[in-house]
Formats: sequence, structure tokens, C-alpha cells
Amino acid sequence: MVQGFTQSAIRSQRLMLSLSLFAGLIQAWSMGSVHDGQPNWWLQILSLAVLASQLEQRASCRTAAIHGFLFVMSWLGGSFWWLFISMHTFGGLSAWLAALAVLGLAGLLALYYALACCLYVALDIRSLALRAALFSALWLLAELARGQWLSGFGWAGIGYAHADGPLSAYAPWLGVYGIGAIAAGVAMTLAQIWNSCFSKSVGILPVACLLLFVPWLAFDWSVPAGKLPVALLQGNIPQNEKFEVGTGVPQALNWYADQLGHNQASLIVAPETALPLLPQQLPEGYWAALRQRFTSGEQAALIGMPMGSYAAGYTNSVMGFKPGQLTPWQYDKHHLVPFGEFIPPLFKWFTAMMNIPLGDFNRGDLAQAPFEWQGQRLAVNICYEDLFGEELGERFLKPDTSPTIFVNASNIGWFGNTVAIDQHLQISRMRALEFSRPFVRATNTGATVIIDHTGRITAELPRYTRGVLTGEVEGRTGITPYAWWVSRFGLWPLWLVGLLVLAGAWRAHRKINTC
Repeated sequence: MVQGFTQSAIRSQRLMLSLSLFAGLIQAWSMGSVHDGQPNWWLQILSLAVLASQLEQRASCRTAAIHGFLFVMSWLGGSFWWLFISMHTFGGLSAWLAALAVLGLAGLLALYYALACCLYVALDIRSLALRAALFSALWLLAELARGQWLSGFGWAGIGYAHADGPLSAYAPWLGVYGIGAIAAGVAMTLAQIWNSCFSKSVGILPVACLLLFVPWLAFDWSVPAGKLPVALLQGNIPQNEKFEVGTGVPQALNWYADQLGHNQASLIVAPETALPLLPQQLPEGYWAALRQRFTSGEQAALIGMPMGSYAAGYTNSVMGFKPGQLTPWQYDKHHLVPFGEFIPPLFKWFTAMMNIPLGDFNRGDLAQAPFEWQGQRLAVNICYEDLFGEELGERFLKPDTSPTIFVNASNIGWFGNTVAIDQHLQISRMRALEFSRPFVRATNTGATVIIDHTGRITAELPRYTRGVLTGEVEGRTGITPYAWWVSRFGLWPLWLVGLLVLAGAWRAHRKINTC
């Protein structure tokens, strides 16, 4: 009989662990569904509530850590599985090693959340409200650690599932991390209500409803600052040919030269490494003709290309051309991609196994001067730099140089025609909400879009097609509460709030155990 009971307990435990894995996959789905790429805010809360419900069973710290680890590894692995494509399909890394690398990254990042789940159970708090606040704070701290430590990779943070939905109203106040903390608190509240069958926790239901439905937070923090006609170029150069001298390189040089030479928009934007060669490597006369094209008239251009030399080092840059300018304006990417744009210490053996060109760049300054044109201050960021809202926020410290428009130049072709495109689009939309600024995105394969200051997509090119998106973008001035405090203090206020709640829970735990 004892043996039968033990086997039943083992089966039950395996079922619960499988449930955590499944809920993690649903969490990944909420970041951007496979069929349409759209985020699902309610699905994010419900899937996290499954993990919260497991933790509310008050099992051992070890069991809680395992549940948290499996949930997060499933969630993150299911969110950025497309890294496999960049390493295997385009980087030439063996399939098993590329898959192992994706799982290893997801597993490493899952350790933050495993620790958070362990601490939640260890601090055995009686108050339901305080337990919900503790879970929210621990989840916030784990997200912050993932997004900032070890070069930071906050991709698929739970707040991005709320680019649409009621919690998006918190974006200009608290940013994506604050939204994630609130979502975690709501998820735990739902789990508490479910576990107690409403008997003990129905009193905190209004709190969850209040957090979810906050129309009084909706406020327009910016004012119009004029409109700028733009043309966003999408070359759709196949990624496996992009840096090939006999195929992708001439395609890019010819098509972008033609568009830059004939388009009549006030501002023309070409994506990251649109010109895949250094200026000194371009065909004779190409660079001079490009500069001459914008020396007069009423047009300007922003063009992604590598810059530098073997002696000075290389940068992943966007060059700006406009009339009356003696030398081109230059933005150098600051937040580089590990293994793709810089090689972490002790990992040269790993990058040597991949065929990724220009894989070790110099880092640009954090807050570089904007490109000023037609009364607008254009703040450029390259590829996944828009993931780091706290870094973009530093550009709002001085009102006279703060951006009126954000410009993102990307090449997501490394990851194929996958949900990575949609996930990156939601990141840009969240930045638009946080700063109340429009975003224009020029990409090689998509998503090439115009996003207004409310995070709404106003124009978009079909993906994986060659074309030009023309439209008007309305610049904005003014500052949101989030932009104000993040430009001065970074993310330290959120760290402080999370640590204070943790300290309060520790004190309550000590008080319970000394009584």
C-alpha cells in the first residue's frame, strides 16, 4: 500500500512538472502567436498563474525552483528558438550544437527565476496580499537581472505581451518592467483565488481588477512637433547571399543606389548594413556619388553600413547625409550582440565555428547626438538596441536634445521568416508607448513600419518583399514620467522597490517564526 501511494505521488509530481513545462510554452505563445504574431495579454497572465498556483501549494524550495526553472526554460526556449536559424542555417554551426546553445541560454537565464520561486516559498508569508506583492517583486528582480546582467537579454519579457491590452496604460509611467511586475502580481492573485476557491482571497479580487483596468492612467504626455515625409527601404536581400561578393553585395549596392538616387521623400532610411561594405571597399565613385547626392536640395538620408578600418576597428553604423553638412553624421551601435557583434572573453572557439561576417565591432557611446532634420531630432538605434528602453531613455535627459522621432535600422533576416519579426515589432511598439514617441523601422526583410506615439502601426510593408514604404511621421515633444525618471536614475527605482518588498517580506517571515 505504501509503495502504491509512493508511485501515485511520483505520477502526480511528474504531472505537475509537465504542467509547468506546458504553461511555459503557452507563455511563449502569448509573446506572439505563431499564426498571426500578435501578443495575447490575457494568455500571458493565465499561463503565469499556472506557475503561481504551483508555488501556492507551498512545496519545498527545491520543488519550487524546479517548477520555476522548467516553466521559464520552456517559455524562453519557445520564445527565441529562432536563434537556432542564425547559428545553424546562416552561421554554419552543427544542428545539435546550435540547439544545445539555445537550450543552454534559456537554461542559464531560467536560473534567475528558479531562485525567485525558491525564495517565494522559503519566505512563508500568511498575508495573501503580501504574498502577491512578494511574487511580483521577485519576478521583477529576476526580469531586471536577465535584462541587465551579463550584457543583458530581456527579449520576450512578460511586459511585451501587454503592448495591447489594459496594462499598456502603465507603459509611460513604469515601463515594460513595471508592467511585467503588475502582470505577475495579478497572476498570483488569480492563483490564490483559484486555490482557495474564493473562500479566503475574494477580498483581493478588486485589487486585481483595479490593476487591470486603469483608464485614468491614459494621458497624452507629448505634443505634435510637425510632420516629416519618409521613405523606408526594404531591400529583401537573401541573408545567405547578403555578404557574398558575387550575388548579394551587387544586388544591394545597385538597388539601394537606385532608391537613394530617385526617391523624393524628405528623409530616406536604409536598414542595418544596407550597404554591406566599408566605404573604402565600395566600387570606385560610389561613395563620392552618394555624398554628392545629398549636398544640396531638400532631402536627407540615413544609411546602415559598417565603418572603420583594420587598424582602428570596425563599427556597426548608420550614416546621415543632408545638405550643408561637410562630413556625414555617424551613429555607432552601442549595445552589441554577443557572439554576433562582439566576442565575449573565452568564447573565440565558439564564434570561430560560425560563418558570421564582421563579428567583432567596437562599441559606440551610449547617448549619441541625434540627427537633426526639418525641425526633427531623429534618435537612431540599430537592431535590438530598442530592447533596452533604459538606454534609449538617457537621450531624454536634456530637453533641447531629446528625440522627437526614433529610427530603428535592423536586419532580422538572420532569423528567417519567423515570430522573431513580430516579437521585435512589439518591442518597438512598447518603446513608443513608454516615451510617447513615434518609431520608424527600416529593415532588410521586415517588419518595415511606421508606428505612431501611441504604439499604433500606421503603415507597413509586406514582409520578405522588396519595396519602399512611404508615409508621414509626426514628431512629438514633451516627456513621460517613465522617460523623466529613467533618464536620471536608470532602472534603479525598480530595483529599489523590488528589494524593499523583499526586505518587508523577510521581516514578516522573521516575525512569524519568532512568535
